[in-house]
Amino acid sequence: MESETERVAKLMEKTAHMTPDERNAYLSNFEYFHSGTSQEQVIKTYNQWAPTYVETLRSGGYTGYLVAAEEVESRVPEDQRHSQRVLDVAAGTGSVGVELSSRGFKLIDALEPCEGMLERLEATGVYTKKYKEFLGDGAKSVPSDAYDVLVCAGGMLAGHIPIKGIDDMIRVTKPGGLIIIVMRTEFLHLVEEYKELGCHMDSLQEKGYWTKVEVKKVSNYFTGKDGSVFIYRVL
Repeated sequence: MESETERVAKLMEKTAHMTPDERNAYLSNFEYFHSGTSQEQVIKTYNQWAPTYVETLRSGGYTGYLVAAEEVESRVPEDQRHSQRVLDVAAGTGSVGVELSSRGFKLIDALEPCEGMLERLEATGVYTKKYKEFLGDGAKSVPSDAYDVLVCAGGMLAGHIPIKGIDDMIRVTKPGGLIIIVMRTEFLHLVEEYKELGCHMDSLQEKGYWTKVEVKKVSNYFTGKDGSVFIYRVL
């Protein structure tokens, strides 16, 4: 097992090229969420971090919320946006919803397990329903086949959404609906469970639950690092 000294040394090596703001944002994010992080720890951390969360991430050049909103916008015709039901998963303080609202989407709901983040999300005024829960245990309060678009930006990291959360995403999305997941590429190999994420996604396609529309990388997702975008259509 990797020692704390080894872990810190690797982090310092990873951030050696970054600006001070980028390094602070990256280390804050990485320090809070690593292998073994529990959901209880996630909620406690976000409740403490919520007041400065947006400023910290954006100082590190975080663009996930913009990438996600642009992907949704590009795939839904303008004359349909006002009637499309959208679920923002791991909605945080509501950055994705604000961007979608400015692009003509009016029926936006949020799924977010942390009360501190939900309080700030509520203040945006762009969300209708708010579900306070995690994905991966059935998302019991979210109805099945309810959403035309499900979007998740920055919610895929240690202690957050397990692989089985993908199954919940499919369940709550309407047949024909879109699922758009935006995440940091390095988590596909740094988070142990996510090493199997691609295989799980492929398995769900083979079983006829959804079909791949596009998978791509984007540059400068966060602190100059790449992001990955997964776009699927539910069958």
